[in-house]
Amino acid sequence: MDYLGLVQIAERVALAAGALLLERPAVLEVSTKSSEVDVVTQMDRASEALITSMLAQLRPEDGLLGEEGADVVSKSGVTWVVDPIDGTVNYLYGLPGWNVSIGAQIDGQSVAGVVYAPHLTGGTIWSATLGGGAFVATNNGKPQKINANNPVELSHALLATGFSYSRETRIGQGAKFAKLIPEVRDIRRFGAAAVDLCFVAQGAVDGFFEIGLKPWDLAAGGLVATEAGATLSNLSGGPADESFTIAAGPLLHANLLKLLN
Repeated sequence: MDYLGLVQIAERVALAAGALLLERPAVLEVSTKSSEVDVVTQMDRASEALITSMLAQLRPEDGLLGEEGADVVSKSGVTWVVDPIDGTVNYLYGLPGWNVSIGAQIDGQSVAGVVYAPHLTGGTIWSATLGGGAFVATNNGKPQKINANNPVELSHALLATGFSYSRETRIGQGAKFAKLIPEVRDIRRFGAAAVDLCFVAQGAVDGFFEIGLKPWDLAAGGLVATEAGATLSNLSGGPADESFTIAAGPLLHANLLKLLN
């Protein structure tokens, strides 16, 4: 399988979706999903429709799983896992960090991924292929190889996190947050999980933790993080999933597991 070819397609599609999203309408039509503060706009749906259409033209035999409902069974073995706007609340408020996340998976494993954040550093694209490393390009520049920070001691760690839109889940997250605050350098909240994972990959933060991530949050950003040398898991040390996600260099990851358990 040509993983590089898949990542090139993902980049092309992500850039097109990003261009669409930059043409933000004067009024956003906002509706809710899992809770009254978990929102979706017409631009989330328009972005997913564009991505679905482009991938259907470029890779007609592939499957697709999208946050806003796209669900196509794969005939080729490749399934695209798509978040048309990761960080919709940032997009709604006009804050940077929102992004387009597109990952290609085979048998549930990500093999290519792209995260495109149009408002970060003149436009930032993170990309990775399985076994091929992770890269970042800013402001239309040349891609540069990136690596997660390691070793980092817990006391010197700058962490990123996000919070669920579920009140009940936030209570548990608050308990984890309270455990970590006295033990680490500081904690940041950027508002988009895929970018958080990419920040781990490039060493902009040392680690990341969050509860409730979905496949489309992890498909591209998770691959970028692991290809940059980060360890990615849930609290039991198994694959990162909705129950919990920790991403960090190996030493910090091991210490975060101990503390959070």
